[in-house]
Amino acid sequence: MRTHPYAFLGLYAAVAIALPLGMVGAVRLWFFFFQPLKPNREKNSTYECGVVPTGDSWIQFKAHYYLYGLLFLIFDVEILFLLPFAVAFTTLPPGALAAVLVFILLLAEGLVWAWHRGHLEWT
Repeated sequence: MRTHPYAFLGLYAAVAIALPLGMVGAVRLWFFFFQPLKPNREKNSTYECGVVPTGDSWIQFKAHYYLYGLLFLIFDVEILFLLPFAVAFTTLPPGALAAVLVFILLLAEGLVWAWHRGHLEWT
């Protein structure tokens, strides 16, 4: 008996779908039987580390903090891409140097753009 060449992929896809769905179903059953819902005023209130909640739970948060984090990640990951180039610099062809220079120029352009837009100012 000869199997289809893509039969393994079909089996793999079936297992990849069935396994997480089975786990979610098992957790839902466990939760249903061992953690019945008993909503009350105390459980539905906002939790603030044991302190009695007062006022509105919505606060205004500066989005600049997220932008600083994203910019840090972008330029931090740049180092990960430049490290292999720095290690093998003497054995690489001139085309590799051109590719890395384009990469650095694109990142420098992004830094200049962020600086020009005022995203790097701490206000």
